[in-house]
Amino acid sequence: MERNVAWNTYNETEQKELEQISAEYKLFLNGGKTERECTTAAIRLAKDAGFRDLKEMIQTGETLRPGDRVYSDCMGKAIMLFIIGSNPMENGFNIIGAHIDSPRMDLKQNPLYEDAGIAYLDTHYYGGIKKYQWVALPLALHGVIVKKDGEKIDVVIGEEEDDPVLCISDLLIHLSGEQLQKKGATVIEGEDLNVIVGGIPLKDEEKEPVKANILKILNDRYGVEEEDFLSAEIEVVPAGKARDLGLDRSMILGYGHDDRVCAFAQIRAILSIEDVPERTSCCILADKEEIGSVGATGMHAKYFENNIAELMNLTGEYSELKLRRALKNACMLSCDVSAGFDPNFAGVFEKKNSAFLGKGVCFNKYTGSRGKSGSNDANAEYMAKLRKLMEDAGVQYQTAELGKVDVGGGGTIAYICAAYGMEVIDSGVAVLSMHAPWEIISKADLYEACKAYRAFLLNA
Repeated sequence: MERNVAWNTYNETEQKELEQISAEYKLFLNGGKTERECTTAAIRLAKDAGFRDLKEMIQTGETLRPGDRVYSDCMGKAIMLFIIGSNPMENGFNIIGAHIDSPRMDLKQNPLYEDAGIAYLDTHYYGGIKKYQWVALPLALHGVIVKKDGEKIDVVIGEEEDDPVLCISDLLIHLSGEQLQKKGATVIEGEDLNVIVGGIPLKDEEKEPVKANILKILNDRYGVEEEDFLSAEIEVVPAGKARDLGLDRSMILGYGHDDRVCAFAQIRAILSIEDVPERTSCCILADKEEIGSVGATGMHAKYFENNIAELMNLTGEYSELKLRRALKNACMLSCDVSAGFDPNFAGVFEKKNSAFLGKGVCFNKYTGSRGKSGSNDANAEYMAKLRKLMEDAGVQYQTAELGKVDVGGGGTIAYICAAYGMEVIDSGVAVLSMHAPWEIISKADLYEACKAYRAFLLNA
């Protein structure tokens, strides 16, 4: 039952390909620190590979034929890519699905204030984070501001070499005796995640002069006013680029591996398909997974189902019954990261059922917490099929659970799609320091994920 170390299986050509994929992935991470940025990047890559906008084809009433490539974005924060197969969609299609949102802090709608001569931005954290990890850390702003006239302004501050960065202050060690007695969950409270943005007062301004100066800077640079924060989506994320980790450069340290490592592997997998697949290939990049897959861009929304209906209509297949059959007969990999075994915290893992960095793509037959609560539990028959598929494709893979039974757990989008009756299993990359501002993956696991997802689209 011992799984191979993937590094031991590579020849020189594969090693070079692995490094090339890793370099591409770091660029994707650096340019995709929000779900909007990831969607924009995916659209650009898709168009370069010959994909067309499904919305435009719906408007013109064009017919889809085997081999056609289309994409459909949802509010600029989620996207699906499709390659039409030679078989009728009623017989099923192959889906790989990841999420492109990551834990972070969002600016509140009325965020800017001044206190003790310092200007701050007030935040509301998004997803499961250890709040104390986000203080005394260089931070950047990414997002959009939409003015009343509909003009959309992209905002990125803190990523260029000559950009200023932002920060949340921490209490000095000399005065932190009481703070250090608190539990980790309350060392830093949610309402204490206030981002420092300035300290110079605007001349001749008597009321909140530092805040007034920040507003002037924003107006000079972006042409916005304070009230425009009401229609803005600004995310606070770690500033800086993804980097090789380790003297041997075997790993990558970056923000947002959960779950953009799987999203990148999915994009690369579907774009690499040149021939017409037998079954239609589908790549889903969803939003809002970190807060329950809710809202119009989360997987609980109907945009996935609606787009399948539109595809079947343009291929001349649509009926309500055929749509239901297509969804039921589909096969899916829910591509989300898994907890990598960490020797520093070995006590929370069950070692023989853990994912290890460098041992390949990971399959989680079930997730959930404690008594499999909230879990999708894949069928043994499906797992057997995937074992053969991976071995035939020469993919290094492993299986895992998310820690010891009574310690904790987690969930993905798998159970949502499983509600259609399709076969679904979780498959992803092992991560250390998951949900921290900077996470760790192995380049080998990224490489194997790219291979696994391509093999699944073509052969499942």
